[in-house]
Amino acid sequence: MSRKLLLSTAVTGGMTLLSRIAGLVRDMVFASLIGAGTGVAADAFYVAFRIPNFLRRIFGEGAFAQAFVPVFAEYKTRNTAAEVRDFVSHILGSLGSILLVITLVGVVAAPVIVWGLAHGFVNKPGMYDLTVSMLRIVFPYILFISLVAMAAGILNTYGKFGVAAFTPVLLNLCLIGAALWLAPHMDLPVMALAWGVLIAGVVQLLFQLPFLRQIGLLPRPHVQLRTPHPGVQRVYRLMLPAIFGSSISQVNLLVNTLLASFLMTGSVSWLYYSDRLMEFPLGVFGIALATVILPGLSRRHASHSPKDFSHLLDWGLRWVFVIGIPATIALVVLASPLLLTLFMRGEFNEQDVHMSAAALIAFAVGLPALMLVKVLAPGFYARQDTKTPMRIGIWAMLANISVSLLLFYPLGHIGLAIAITVGAFVNAGLLFIRLYRERVYQPQPGWGVFLSRVFVASAVMGIVLYIGVGNFDSWLRAHTWDRVGRLSLWVAVGLLVYLLTALMTGLRPRQLLLAQGESSRHED
Repeated sequence: MSRKLLLSTAVTGGMTLLSRIAGLVRDMVFASLIGAGTGVAADAFYVAFRIPNFLRRIFGEGAFAQAFVPVFAEYKTRNTAAEVRDFVSHILGSLGSILLVITLVGVVAAPVIVWGLAHGFVNKPGMYDLTVSMLRIVFPYILFISLVAMAAGILNTYGKFGVAAFTPVLLNLCLIGAALWLAPHMDLPVMALAWGVLIAGVVQLLFQLPFLRQIGLLPRPHVQLRTPHPGVQRVYRLMLPAIFGSSISQVNLLVNTLLASFLMTGSVSWLYYSDRLMEFPLGVFGIALATVILPGLSRRHASHSPKDFSHLLDWGLRWVFVIGIPATIALVVLASPLLLTLFMRGEFNEQDVHMSAAALIAFAVGLPALMLVKVLAPGFYARQDTKTPMRIGIWAMLANISVSLLLFYPLGHIGLAIAITVGAFVNAGLLFIRLYRERVYQPQPGWGVFLSRVFVASAVMGIVLYIGVGNFDSWLRAHTWDRVGRLSLWVAVGLLVYLLTALMTGLRPRQLLLAQGESSRHED
């Protein structure tokens, strides 16, 4: 059974890897087109794009998905196919109506939104008006991408993880196309990126419809105002506290965006590019694992299997450390080579590399904590408990805001990255303590030896990379393809050293399977 979970995670991770690679290509095109610290275009676009992205995390794969998937999994387990279809039609009608209203309000209120969330732009000539114009174009994206996320939750519950994981590739392809072919024909090339976001939302939704039809769940929106569907009522009851709890990292990013808008031009973009690289391992594995584990935990809860529930959490946590610790060390050591190789061309210059690298190092330290949250939070959502993560999220947000206010003036954008890391550790730590104290999660034997092997293998890999990659000037003097070759070589060497050292210390693949022969009945 754990092999099936691993296969599902691998499929989701593989599709997400493809998406992240396309995303890196997209960001390389963006860096060349709009740069980071040399003008207003980059900061304006990234703020305009971040606002609907924040709402996407709430109404898309964030709070809505975490409230919807457990209820939908229960419906699928306990109800007839006709009742499942009826539930999906009602939730689509309700969600679609709410999103339509939010979209219309967002387009009209764009000047107020930018004034509130990036107030520092008001005093920067041209930046405020440009951000407002782009926000009005990209805001409808929230409508389409949230419906995409609902479809993904349905497909994932039916075990079709690859379809949903591939969908973000289409966003990146649309944005790359807009940057390469639409931008040259526009007076303000950056506006092409805003239109690319909107087009991508439509394309992603259309892509998933045939797969919903294939499983007999292509819904027809049904709006019932007077007496809402009981399943819809349950989703919204769970969703209200989850809006805050599951989106805490996005709230922190918005706070940081507001503070960064008061810093020197380029700060928003430096945080964006460094966050994108940190999101690469988080997205490829952390989010892929969370995508697979939530339906699995939900089925175990619906089947009243607390022991199997705990075993699945333990399995997920072990994989977080196996991936997260070496990924953190690799990002810290390779921060400058990565940014220099991927982005330094066109408008993205040497100062942008240095500034982004400093932020990436600060972000990377928090990567394991961000991954842990992706596994621990579903331990609550699968049991239809959204209030506890909300309360814990409040403490994490307060920690982030406090550190941001303390450090953003003396350390600039680096202080804001440190604050995100601190908030992530507070969030992960409190989630773990609560699950452990409530005996929802009971660690399996061997954690001490397991962690020591992971840390030793990661440390050896880090030392090899630190000695081997050389200094910044040698990378700066190299040509683009020389950098690509060197970076590829050291990534491969680092991975090989880590795997060999882990095997030499006694870490075996079987130790990453679910413990005690868990039954496959949950994966039907």
